[in-house]
Amino acid sequence: MSFEIKLSLFEGPFDLLLFFIERDELDIHDIPIFKITNDFMAYISQLEQLNIEVASEFILTAATLMRIKAKMLLPRTEKDAQGNEIDPRQELVQHLLEYKKYKNVLADLTLLEERRQMMESRGNIQAELQHIAKQSNLDYELQDLNLYKLMRVFEKVIVRFEEEQNRPKHTVYTYPYTIEDQKHFILERVNKDKIVDFTEIIEAYPEKIGLIFNFLAILEMLQLNTISIIINEGFNNFRIVPYNDNQAA
Repeated sequence: MSFEIKLSLFEGPFDLLLFFIERDELDIHDIPIFKITNDFMAYISQLEQLNIEVASEFILTAATLMRIKAKMLLPRTEKDAQGNEIDPRQELVQHLLEYKKYKNVLADLTLLEERRQMMESRGNIQAELQHIAKQSNLDYELQDLNLYKLMRVFEKVIVRFEEEQNRPKHTVYTYPYTIEDQKHFILERVNKDKIVDFTEIIEAYPEKIGLIFNFLAILEMLQLNTISIIINEGFNNFRIVPYNDNQAA
C-alpha cells in the first residue's frame, strides 16, 4: 500500500532553503553552496527513508543545486558581455529573494482574506448565482434538472477526462547513487591501490548516471584536498592518487 503525506512545515523547496539559511544565519547573497546542498539532499533522503513521496519541485531544486555545485568546482568560469565573472548562484539568489519578499506579506494577505470571508454581500443571492452560472457557462438551477442538462454535464466530464489523459506526464527515476557513497568507494580504492585510473572507475560503474556521480565525487574530493590527480599522456584518462602521496612527490 502507498500513501502520501503533505508536510505543512515546508510548502516548497524555496521554503526549505530559506529555513536552512535562517537556521544557520547564512548570508543569502553569499550562500555556501556546498553546505546548503548537503543539507537539502539529506532532507530529501530522510523523506525517502520514511516512504514519503518527494514532490517533483524538490527534485528539480536538488538537481539545480547539484548543477551549481558542479559549476563552482570546475576551474573554468563564465563571464558576461562586459567580461565580469558570472556567479553560478546568482539566479538562485534572485529567486530566493523574490520568494522571501512574497512570503513576508503572506501573513497580511491571510488576515485580509479572513476579514473578507466574514463579510456578507447584500443583494439577491439567487439572481447573483444565476449571473455567475451564466458567465461560467454552467447550469446551476438544480430544481429544473432534466435529462438534457445531465447529458450536457456528462459531455463536459468526458471532454475534461480526455484532456487529462492527453496531458504530458513526466516520470522521475531515483538512481541508487549518492555523492557520499561514491566518495567512499573512490577513497577505498585509492587507499588500497594507491594509484587508480579513471577508466577503472568507469568500468566499475559503466552507467551514464554512475559516471556523472563519480565525476562529481572526484571534483568534490579535489576541492577538499582528499585526493590528487595525475594527468597521463594525452587527455583521455587521468590517475587518482592520495593527496599526501602526491604532495610528497
